[in-house]
Amino acid sequence: MNRAAFLDAVRGDPLDLLVIGGGATGLGAAVDAAARGYRAALIEQHDFAKGTSSRSTKLVHGGVRYLKQGNVSLVLEALRERGLLARNAPHLVRSLEFIIPIYHWWDGPFYGLGMKVYDALAGSLGLSPSRTLTFDETLTAIPTVEPEGLIGGVSYFDAQFDDARLAINLARTFADLGGFPLNYVAVTGLIKENGIVRGVRARDLESGEDFEMRARAVINATGVFGDAVRQMDEPAAEPVISFSQGVHLVLPRHFLPGSAAIMVPKTGDGRVLFAVPWHDRVIVGTTDTPVDRAEIEPRALTGEIAFLMEHAARYLHAGPTAGDVLSVFAGLRPLVRSGDGRNTAALSRDHTILVSDSGLVTVTGGKWTTYRRMAEDAVDHAETVAGFEPRPCVTHDLAIHGAGAAPGEFATSPANRDDATGRGAAVPDSLAHYGADATAIARRVRESPELAEPIHPRLPYFRAEIVHAVREEMARTVEDVLSRRTRALLLDARASIEAAPRVAAWMAAELERPAAWAEAQAEEYRTLAAGYLM
Repeated sequence: MNRAAFLDAVRGDPLDLLVIGGGATGLGAAVDAAARGYRAALIEQHDFAKGTSSRSTKLVHGGVRYLKQGNVSLVLEALRERGLLARNAPHLVRSLEFIIPIYHWWDGPFYGLGMKVYDALAGSLGLSPSRTLTFDETLTAIPTVEPEGLIGGVSYFDAQFDDARLAINLARTFADLGGFPLNYVAVTGLIKENGIVRGVRARDLESGEDFEMRARAVINATGVFGDAVRQMDEPAAEPVISFSQGVHLVLPRHFLPGSAAIMVPKTGDGRVLFAVPWHDRVIVGTTDTPVDRAEIEPRALTGEIAFLMEHAARYLHAGPTAGDVLSVFAGLRPLVRSGDGRNTAALSRDHTILVSDSGLVTVTGGKWTTYRRMAEDAVDHAETVAGFEPRPCVTHDLAIHGAGAAPGEFATSPANRDDATGRGAAVPDSLAHYGADATAIARRVRESPELAEPIHPRLPYFRAEIVHAVREEMARTVEDVLSRRTRALLLDARASIEAAPRVAAWMAAELERPAAWAEAQAEEYRTLAAGYLM
């Protein structure tokens, strides 16, 4: 992806559709629009998936608790979308077994029956059937679960993914389809003709240049910042979004060494709790805390951390201490208001489409699993606003960038080693999430063995991935690389801080930036990442 070329393109001929917001929904809408053949662009004031879309529990799921709430339609839609995403992005989505530990005899039949209903709703897009487990089978699957009082368990299957990597691959899919994805471009105002929104005034945050982008229709997909864009259009518009904060802890893998995840169906705040193996770590979450305002870099509250530590100790035989926590991250969910909006756990996770009198299309709510359907609805509405003859959505079967070969040839081998220096020996067999792009990364290492240098001994990434992120994935800052192109910030925040100067120097060479830029980037990253430490 070439950012400079995309900037030149959007200053030229008017667009058919313009999407504001580079998270899951915005990227999905951009891909949908380009796949229908529209000339489309997407602008994001920070980096792709900087906000909520890189801070999820990393699950593609139907939503067991929504079934318990009786929201069968949402579960049906999410299960269908789970199946489509697993098919369209097999390099990023995988099936994962979840175990509900049973400590009261009446819970076994209750959750066992519930999971059978969940299986039935998935239909032909189901993953594997659920089943009840004995005490011994439960301990075999999740050996570190608290055994005292344990009766057995219920096993079911859902899917897991890497949220930020999917976002980057959606941006690349959009570009592959002829679209223009742009990060670090902010909207400074809306352009109206005869009272109808016909584009935006924008600013390139790297150069400071102001310019205009004209479009037949504009989609506001800015998540928790959706009301701010709506009020650019209608200053008196009533807010429709409530903010719910979800916090996660990242622990070493030994806290959950098996291949299955733990799901606790009911906690004190009405949410389910997960302990999920992910990238050789364990994610524990999440909370559901109402907050008053949207923040681009939300921070975990002391009470949220205490809640997760308490529940982790309750369900894991060896409860974690503060010293065990590798990273703490928080994200904000945009939920459509209902009543006073204070009980965010009870608010619907359905998405909502709003069309203003001036034709601004706002899409909000929803969740990662249903991003494709949200995007389809948003583009359908944008077609109407623009006066286009409707074109069919084709993303049901659209392969996401990278879908294809799963690399088996990229382990350390003589082909990846410089025998004279020994460099290249650290190249891991960990490129599967790049899918078909892994071939190009491995080729770079074979051609330039110095690119096999690890970024840090405690992190599973190496220099070639940094080069790939800058050249092919529009990474512009150290944070882009360590938080979203790789997941170093989440896997080990302290190690990522230690790696930042090295990564900054490599990026400066790629971007032709001076040493002062690298120093400033490393310092800026240290400040940000400190908020992910306990």
